[in-house]
This record gives sequence, structure tokens and C-alpha cells, in this order.
Amino acid sequence: MRIAVLADIHGNFDALSAVVEDLETVRPDLVVNLGDSLSGPLKARETADFLMARDWPTVRGNHDRYIVEKAIDEMGASDRAAAGELEQRHRDWLGRLPFNARVDDDVAMFHATPTDDNRYLTECVVDGRVDMRPVDLVQAETAGIDASLILCGHSHLARVMELPDGRCVFNPGSVGQPAYDDVLPSPHVMQAESPHARYGIAERCRAGWRFSFRALRYDWQAAAALAASRGRADWAHALSTGFALNPD
Repeated sequence: MRIAVLADIHGNFDALSAVVEDLETVRPDLVVNLGDSLSGPLKARETADFLMARDWPTVRGNHDRYIVEKAIDEMGASDRAAAGELEQRHRDWLGRLPFNARVDDDVAMFHATPTDDNRYLTECVVDGRVDMRPVDLVQAETAGIDASLILCGHSHLARVMELPDGRCVFNPGSVGQPAYDDVLPSPHVMQAESPHARYGIAERCRAGWRFSFRALRYDWQAAAALAASRGRADWAHALSTGFALNPD
């Protein structure tokens, strides 16, 4: 089985289109989406319409939840920008997405961690520095998941972590937002350090799961210009460079 794993599209329909074009050459058996599909100042409506039509197995991300649950004046700027483009049918679709899912008896998927959609699984933040989380802590947190492959996103950073018990955790990176800053659990930045659209491939072979990361060119300058035209210099910088605007 070959699974194409997408995560954190964040309304970047142009980046998603590049991924879909690449999928025509990869020809996976299955495509899955790990959530945070729409939030951002780009093309939320087009992205939602496309994803609803494709009907890939999809879980909800924290920003998907915010768009559904929060009043628009309580949302952050990126969620508010996306929510302003959406119709009720789009919100209904977001509201139906599950927190987690199984796409195979041996493959589990969720957005961030098994119990929390707004916390990193394989990264930890200490004094503003992002490090890999100790593997024994990741194994303990995922102990209840009887699947050889665990799919997660949220950090926007491509990762593979082999657990001591033989299970694998796979994060494909972000399709549509290569860098951002956040204040939780403490101020930090996540940076792919290039502006490419990213996704991953997990393939079951005789020795177990093997993984590959795809980094695709698309017109990220056009996406950055759209973000800038909507007053989001932070997004424009991230989209065009792969680095956060204010890394300090």
C-alpha cells in the first residue's frame, strides 16, 4: 500500500494544486489529509470546494475546529480570513470531520497528538528553541495506538520517528504554510526553510514502512502577493522564503 499524506494546507490552493499534479505521477493507493485545511488569508473557499469534492479521508485540525466553534470576532486573523470566505456548507463539512481516524487496520491518523489537536507530538519547545521530543515520551503518549504507522501533522515540519516498539510516526510537513510563529507553549517559530509545497509518501514494503518527502515548486510569489494584498506581511514573507518574518 502506498499512502500520500497531506497536512496543513491552510487554504493555499495553489500549493495544493501542485501536490495534486504530482500525485498523478506518484499514483498512490490512497490520499489522506491530516487537517488545518483552510485557515489563512489565501483561497479558503476554493480549497474547501476541492477537498469536499475529493472526499479524501480527513481529520480535523485545531484551526478547523476554531472556524467551526468560535464566533468570528473571537478568531485569530488567519481563521477569521478563512471564515469570511466560507458558506454554511463548508462549515458543516468542517464540523463533521473526526478528531482521529483509521484508514487501515494498521494505520492511525490525527492532526497533532492522540488527545490534543493543539500540541506537538514529536517536537518540544524549550526557551523558544524547537527540539525533537525524546522518543520514549512519544512512545508513552501513543501507547494506546495499536497501529504500525501513526500519521500526524500540526508542526509543519517533515519528520519520521521510529519508536522502540517498532511503530513509526510520520509527519509529512505542510502543504501550504512553510513557516509561522506561535506563543504556545512558549514563543517560538517553525520553519521549513524553503517555500516549497510539501507532502509525504508512506509505503508498506516487505521490511515495513518506508517514507519519502516531496518538496514541490509552485508560484509561491503569487501566493505571497495575495497574502500581502490582504495585509498579512508575515504570511507573505513565510510563503516566499520558508522562514518566519520575525524569528526572534
